[in-house]
Amino acid sequence: MNFEVYCDESRPDLFASRNPKAEFLVIGSLWLQREDRSECKAAIHALRDKYRVGGEFKWQKVSPSRFEFYRDLVEWFIAAGQRLRFRCIAVEHTKVDLVHYHDDDQELGFYKFYYQMLRHWITNFNEYSIFCDAKKNRDPNRLRVLRRCLDLANLCSTVTCVQAIRSNESVLIQLADVLTGIASTRLNRTHQPRTAKTKLLDTLEAGLGKTLRRTLKAEQKFNVFVIDLTGGW
Repeated sequence: MNFEVYCDESRPDLFASRNPKAEFLVIGSLWLQREDRSECKAAIHALRDKYRVGGEFKWQKVSPSRFEFYRDLVEWFIAAGQRLRFRCIAVEHTKVDLVHYHDDDQELGFYKFYYQMLRHWITNFNEYSIFCDAKKNRDPNRLRVLRRCLDLANLCSTVTCVQAIRSNESVLIQLADVLTGIASTRLNRTHQPRTAKTKLLDTLEAGLGKTLRRTLKAEQKFNVFVIDLTGGW
């Protein structure tokens, strides 16, 4: 089967910040079959038309005036069942040893965690196209190396591309941004009472029937991988 994966991140500055305001870096991904892409995009555009939402939508733009759009978007994601799946990795930045394990390179560490988020959902006999929100990298070969590592990690699957695209050109990356923002808000405990963002978090958790927290690898709809960096058994 052919799959597409759309990725975004929340709090990518944590490795470099001298005054961090959160605990977890979160990298998120939206997974769907390639044959479902057009239908999913059409459904999202229909919601945008219904609520007259122009331009890019994302977590940072969630507001009371746009809440109904974002609520319906999240409810549509839930109603899609296993056709649309989400997985994120949460990295506790205080436990990341950049010097010993990442050549004292924040960017290298970031993409190693990107690899960990993607690698464990790439399974035998499938083909994957992965699209990342475009960002400026010091090393221009980061995505090329990431694709090669993912492709070699499972010789019975194929990663055809790991490609950067601008989020304003992809409603599926924008949806990944919203879901990643919700997960980050819960994990970092940054939600405030009675705000539109907290209400959206409540909408997702009500639809899933549980509070967002660390899940098992087998969780298919909304998978939260809190990576253990402490070592041991």
